[in-house]
Amino acid sequence: MLIIPIKDGENIDRALKRFKRKFDRTGTMRQLRSRQAFSKPSVVRRAQIQKAQYIQGLRDAEEI
Repeated sequence: MLIIPIKDGENIDRALKRFKRKFDRTGTMRQLRSRQAFSKPSVVRRAQIQKAQYIQGLRDAEEI
């Protein structure tokens, strides 16, 4: 459970924005979406490898 302490005189919109940011960082929605359908371990591994290759390609292109 997320707890967002609200300071005295703080705008509710600002506190709501902090809550949304903290909620996004926890990864709850990503986890829920990934659990909606079963993915075989080989498919998950393949997706991780493809993501790593993509990121490595971006880093290599950045160095050049």
